[in-house]
Amino acid sequence: MVLKQKESKYFNFEVEKRIRDSAEIVSEKFAKVLSFKALGTNCKIKIITNSNNISSEYFNDVLYWISCFESRYSRFLESSLICEINNQAGKNKVEINEEDETLFKLCDEMHFFSRGVFDPSSLPILKLWDYKNNPSKVPGDDQIKIALEKTNWRKVERSNGLFYLPEEGMSLDLGGIGKEYAVDYIAQISIQKYNFENFIINFGQDIYAHGKPPNKPAWHIGLEDPFNPGQCWTGLAISNNSVASSGDYLRYSIIDGKRYSHIINLQTGYPVDNECRSSSVVAKSCTMAGILSTVSFVKGFKDGINFIDAFFGSEGCMLSKTGKFKSKQFDQYVVN
Repeated sequence: MVLKQKESKYFNFEVEKRIRDSAEIVSEKFAKVLSFKALGTNCKIKIITNSNNISSEYFNDVLYWISCFESRYSRFLESSLICEINNQAGKNKVEINEEDETLFKLCDEMHFFSRGVFDPSSLPILKLWDYKNNPSKVPGDDQIKIALEKTNWRKVERSNGLFYLPEEGMSLDLGGIGKEYAVDYIAQISIQKYNFENFIINFGQDIYAHGKPPNKPAWHIGLEDPFNPGQCWTGLAISNNSVASSGDYLRYSIIDGKRYSHIINLQTGYPVDNECRSSSVVAKSCTMAGILSTVSFVKGFKDGINFIDAFFGSEGCMLSKTGKFKSKQFDQYVVN
């Protein structure tokens, strides 16, 4: 995916400035580290290299691409493609390009693969339960029914370079796939364009690790303890793999003394309520790891682990107060 957005009406120069102003490059022994804030989270890339010229060009490409990506696909920017599509729901078709089509095709695949647990058109129901708004009461059944009727990726119309939400009130949110897609893209150019053999990308705990750090057989990644945020409950040794986690231990609402998760079960329209607090998955791509962690979290322990086990090359672990539930080969990645 190559976004050339400075000629596009969707490119947001304020987003680019914010991202570049937040960027910091630090030299470590045998490594260069780029840290910045984008996509609503803290981002970090570490590459094992001694070349200042190569790393400078690479980091510049990364910051530019991320600026383009956030400008175009953030639902929080009124100037974005996503907001234009949402504003035109039930009214007009919106022109999209080949890069957009690539992302939306991936949404098709993940919607099918997850059996609808992932749905990019779920913004109506997500807004209804938005924990950031500190809701004081549970939405009514009629409100939930209406929101669910507006949540259906299968209704989306795409043809001849046009995208259309056919009903007013339908709206998109790519939050369930955006960061993971960005990690996978940056990993792709790191390998194919820059020929980096050893690096790690971490966008808000959505991680891809390639090769290994100096003098170690793999990258070590800590999994946060949902019952002691800021602490790790275990570590994983990862090489040429991704790790993603889903959880509700930091984002939730308390309404009339009851805890409501920020993760919504789109089959019921209500927050997930199955005692699971986190699900972490190892997979070949960050997009797949993210989808698997979310789907397993929604499904609960037994069905969730079975779902992870059914996908070749993936392993996962789900945590609750009563214990840990692991896929068959998860422990092969665990390190002390």
